[in-house]
Amino acid sequence: MPQDFYDKLETRSADERAADIARALPEQIARAQELAGFRASLGDIDAASVTGADALAALPVLRKSELSRAQAAQPPFGGFTAKPTSGFAHVFQSPGPIYEPGDIDHDWWRMGRFLHAAGIGRGDIVQNCFGYHLTPAGMMFESGARAVGAAVLPAGTGQTELQVTAARDVGCTAYSGTPDYLKVILDKADEMGVKLGFARAAVGGGALFPSLRAEYADRGISCLQGYGTADLGSIAYESPAMEGMIVDEQVIVEIVTPGTGDPVAPGEVGEVLVTTLNPSYPLIRFATGDLSAVMEGQSPCGRTNMRIRGWMGRADQTTKIKGMFVRPEQVAALVARHDEIVKARVIADRQGEMDAMTVQIEAEGGNTASYARSVAELLKLKGAVEVVSPGSLPRDGLVIEDRRSYD
Repeated sequence: MPQDFYDKLETRSADERAADIARALPEQIARAQELAGFRASLGDIDAASVTGADALAALPVLRKSELSRAQAAQPPFGGFTAKPTSGFAHVFQSPGPIYEPGDIDHDWWRMGRFLHAAGIGRGDIVQNCFGYHLTPAGMMFESGARAVGAAVLPAGTGQTELQVTAARDVGCTAYSGTPDYLKVILDKADEMGVKLGFARAAVGGGALFPSLRAEYADRGISCLQGYGTADLGSIAYESPAMEGMIVDEQVIVEIVTPGTGDPVAPGEVGEVLVTTLNPSYPLIRFATGDLSAVMEGQSPCGRTNMRIRGWMGRADQTTKIKGMFVRPEQVAALVARHDEIVKARVIADRQGEMDAMTVQIEAEGGNTASYARSVAELLKLKGAVEVVSPGSLPRDGLVIEDRRSYD
């Protein structure tokens, strides 16, 4: 097998991949049917007949809101896991709250395939700047680094001067984290007069804007992005060809009309549904809320699986800012907390190469500092707060407005 492929799965023919899915998928559906969380929706399905994406299209969609309700009724995992809580190595909590299991089986989230495509492997030291507190991103990328034989500096976020010092002293050669935090580290290193040895970066948790990728390339850093979620692990990833994202070998991706389970025409933008073949956590037709589209043909890099165009926005108003999702219900909670607030609107924008958030609040006066504290607590992010007079905000149905350009 050539060195530029992770394993033989990446170069299977379409017929080979379809035959493998036809064997694995019915087994996964049967596993799901044994779980309390799926009993009502999948109990009457003939598992043996579900052999591919076409057959999956007849099954119901599982949405995060349903998962959240199930978890509230049967904490922490809502009856969707094949093992008890104590059978997993980790339990994570994402905003919502939503609980996700995690394990230490070989590359449980399948991130190694992405890191390998990004050129990271033995001899590399990865400065992992994804969070390790409650949410799983830090462990997801650490698991992937372990799978490809790289060492890890578990840096997390913040304390940028210490990040620079550690990267220099340890000799870090690769970065993993959100796309724009690498620039924060590099700019701080320039300010400190420190030369860092980053040559590769594997990023996620937000959009990698072309101008930012170009800036990294000018600094001698090859930067590729992956697409995944806390629930599903890796979904798709870029290869050095940088033509779309290649779907991971252990998931089945469908693109459907938002709000439905109906497949769109080839190439049309729609919502991403994912079915994972993870036997411990068999999510079936899980709705990500993200928009994307299938790309025709296969990647010039030689990997043969389906490609998608990457993240193209949200099917609802939920928006990722600085690597964190901001949801309409969080904005509603902000309005409800302060009696004097009539309406609020979150604006996602860019300042230089960094995400920025502004929260516009319709109110007759009020304490801006108090609003800012509520924003940080409820939205889990800090941002500028602008108080405007009642009636000032557009009545267009938007509570979250994304002004960033993804071209």
